Amino acid sequence: MDMAWLDVFRTTARLGSFTAAGEQLGFTQSAISRQIATLEGEFGVQLFDRLARGVRLTEHGRTLLPHAEALLERLDGTHRDLAALTGLGLGRLRMGAFDSANAALVPAALAAFRTAHPGIGISLAEGLSAQLLDRLRDGAIDLAVVAAYPGHPYDTELFDLRPLAEDPVLVALPPDHPLAGREQLRLVELADEPWIAASSRAESTLLAACVRSGFRPRIAYEVGAWTAKLGLVAAGFGATLIPALAARATRPDIALVPLHPEDTPVRLVRTVTLRAHSAPPAVTAFLPHLARAAAAAPPRA
Repeated sequence: MDMAWLDVFRTTARLGSFTAAGEQLGFTQSAISRQIATLEGEFGVQLFDRLARGVRLTEHGRTLLPHAEALLERLDGTHRDLAALTGLGLGRLRMGAFDSANAALVPAALAAFRTAHPGIGISLAEGLSAQLLDRLRDGAIDLAVVAAYPGHPYDTELFDLRPLAEDPVLVALPPDHPLAGREQLRLVELADEPWIAASSRAESTLLAACVRSGFRPRIAYEVGAWTAKLGLVAAGFGATLIPALAARATRPDIALVPLHPEDTPVRLVRTVTLRAHSAPPAVTAFLPHLARAAAAAPPRA
């Protein structure tokens, strides 16, 4: 059944005239009459009594009218919702990011996006990059922000990856450390320092860069959270390595010193969506905010 017939029926019922309905809808009187006849044939009942002047709903017509109005209002609501989704008046942004991206980069982008599009619902998941890709593949999120070192393989047939930022590693030192004022450091200069890391096995942490620089760091304290690591650094218990993205939100009572480019690789941060899937309008609109946030503020040094 053509929904346009219901609109013709509703308009005719309100105006009580094929001629008046045709004038309002842009049809001839005969075209209105044919569409009503077709609708009557669809239901197998007479909907209007044809009078000398105008028409009047039959009992069947009076029964159909509220249903027709409800269906047409539902259709109008569907059109409104789809238009609002396209125009970002409503919708949702489901994304995930790794922990240091969530320190400052992602919140800054989300804040700007929420200001621009307050009708969009936002959800944010955090996890390792591999976990986020699993969630993206399973449809739990629509956008992932991931990071890996150059050469890391990705399933480019499944995922569409776009470069977002580079994430170099910095050294975090107590503010009164003799090397805290340097513009750049070689890791070997810190070979005798106590270190703070998430594991005693340096190779499984950012301190793998120390091993590559020719020495095995003495890990004095094992803590996992960035707040705990940096708290120990600020209190003078040792040094740690911190990604530049996490450093954007770090506390002011530590010194952050860049490393010599040869001493540490740089993580490549990317946005990821599913290839061959239409991204929700909110994701498409959010990506420029994310790019601006990535370029806006260099890490504090």
